[in-house]
This record gives sequence, structure tokens and C-alpha cells, in this order.
Amino acid sequence: MAQQVKAVIARAKGASVEVTTIVVPDPGPGEAVVRIQACGVCHTDLHYREGGINDEFPFLLGHEAAGIVESVGEGVTEVGPGDFVVLNWRAVCGQCRACKRGRPQYCFATHNAKQKMTLLDGTELSPALGIGAFAEKTLVAAGQCTKVDPAAEPAVAGLLGCGVMAGIGAAINTGGVGRGDSVAVIGCGGVGGAAVLGSRLAGAAKIIAVDIDDRKLAGAQKLGATHVVNSRTTDPVEAIRALTDGNGADVVVEAVGRPETYTQAFYARDLAGTVVLVGVPTPEMKLELPLLDVFGRGGALKSSWYGDCLPSRDFPMLIDLYLQGRLDLGAFVTETIELDGVEQAFARMHEGDVLRSVVVL
Repeated sequence: MAQQVKAVIARAKGASVEVTTIVVPDPGPGEAVVRIQACGVCHTDLHYREGGINDEFPFLLGHEAAGIVESVGEGVTEVGPGDFVVLNWRAVCGQCRACKRGRPQYCFATHNAKQKMTLLDGTELSPALGIGAFAEKTLVAAGQCTKVDPAAEPAVAGLLGCGVMAGIGAAINTGGVGRGDSVAVIGCGGVGGAAVLGSRLAGAAKIIAVDIDDRKLAGAQKLGATHVVNSRTTDPVEAIRALTDGNGADVVVEAVGRPETYTQAFYARDLAGTVVLVGVPTPEMKLELPLLDVFGRGGALKSSWYGDCLPSRDFPMLIDLYLQGRLDLGAFVTETIELDGVEQAFARMHEGDVLRSVVVL
């Protein structure tokens, strides 16, 4: 039987979000209804509200979530009622050419729930990243539910659903950071901070955090940065080279998504080093680099989508490390709020006052 629950929606571009009642249908084949316990407020949600993703309003916002599976549809075997899960926006298909090659983290046909959640008048909602978790309950594809240890705090576990996983994965999965490496991270918000944390976890010897905000640099130090550079006052390429014996870093993670910072990352890496782009650019942005420099410097220029993660592999592992005290995921939770605090959380995010506000239900 369909349920009516409270949720946060964005009705129009730039309009303040609102708490309203939505309708969540019973799960169909391959689907699950999840009772949300916590959901982080991510920049992507703000992009949806501002029309920066698409114009398929109204949006049901929220996607960095953890909760309890309430019910499942026909054919679902991977999770069941009562399971504590972290939601992800990449339910793999198992049938595409990437999956069949044994590379499901690159699945080309990820999917979401087929049914739509609606407003009371029947207006269909577009769930953010196919999740829509600023809600008491949400409907997702069962493959979007990753079972993890229920001892984890929901407010912390849910952050793996997007930004934290993107940053950790950019360093470890995409960048291949290893013991003794030098790493530079340009842009130290939530994703960049997670790249710092991931580099520390991987055993990097030198982790250089670059940002224009001293508050974010201080946060990066708490997450494991060994050096910080304020690029508003210091040339970051020169600073990174100076800190790496004139060579440049083995891996540079660009977590801003702008041509200027990508160019800095390109020239701040060592010969045969790796640049990882995890910051999300806008459609109009263009990059111009001398092709001879691309050839002559060797190495790799990579893009990292969702940290090249495989949720079924990576989420449980990272939660285990968190519970062992080896991965300080709690450092990302700046504040906890209620559903009606999302609009204010967007304002604090815009001002750079928080790493993550987390809605706790």
C-alpha cells in the first residue's frame, strides 16, 4: 500500500526548498523502500535546486543517505527488511560490456527505481541522483542499497553515498596512491578533504592541501594533510614543486572542476605522475594545454566518476575501517539538522561554513 511521508522538494529553479507530503509506492520487482535515518546535504542537491543538472522539476532532493530497508519487491535477494544500508546512485546492471569484463565499477547501464514517487496531486517527482532521500522514506532500485555493519552511526555512514566516497576513491581507486607517495589535493571541500583522508589511509608520505580558504586548509590538516598552500596568496605549482624537491607530486587530485585549477594540477605533478579530475566542470568550460607538454610529461590524466567505486566492495570495507577507528568519517559531519533546515544548510554551504550538514530523521 502506498505511503504518505514528509520530504524536501524543489519546485522551481532558484526557489527555496520546502517540506511537503509525498507519496511513496510499494516496491515493484527489483525495488526497495528504505526508511531514511540520515542524509547529508551535498553541493549536488544545491545544483539540482539551481537547475544546474537538468530542468525536470519538481525535484525530490537528498542522496547521501543511510537507513533501514522496510520492504522489497519481487525478485530482490541481496537485501531484505531490517537491513541497515547505505544508498548509492549506481546500481550496476551485470549485463553491459563493462560488467561482463569484470569491471562493474564502470557499468554503462546503471539504473534506478522504475516507479515514480509523486506529490499528493499525482505530479511525478525527479529524485536527486535517482535516490531522493530528504524524506522519511524513499523508493530505490534494490541494487542501490548496500548492506553495511549496523553499528555505524547513520549520519556518518550515509556520507559514503556520494562526496566522501568520491574523494577517497579518487585518491585510492583512480589515482592509485600508495605508500610513500607525494600527493597534492587542489580544492579542500568535502570531496577534496576526503581525498586527503584517502591519501593518508593509503600511506602517502606527503599530502599537500591547496585551497583559497584558510578554514578549509585547517580542516584538511585535521584530515591528514602534512602541508597546506593558500593559492590566493601563493603560486600553488611553485609551492608543490618546492615541497617535492622540485619534482612535483606523484598524484594530484583536482577537486574543483575548473580549467585554471586543472592546469595547475597538470603542471604540479611529477614526470610520469597522475592527475585525477574529480571536481565537476560545467558544460561551457574548455581546457587548452600544449599537446607537446601532454606528450612530454608522460604519466596519466584521469577522470574519477564516483571515485571509481563499487559500492558492494567499498562501502562495507570503509565502514569497517571507520568502526576500527582507522578512518575518521565523523570529521565530515559539521552539524546535524532536521528536514526543515535544508534551505539554511544550503546558505551555510555556500558561505563555506560547513563540510557537511546532515539531516537526521
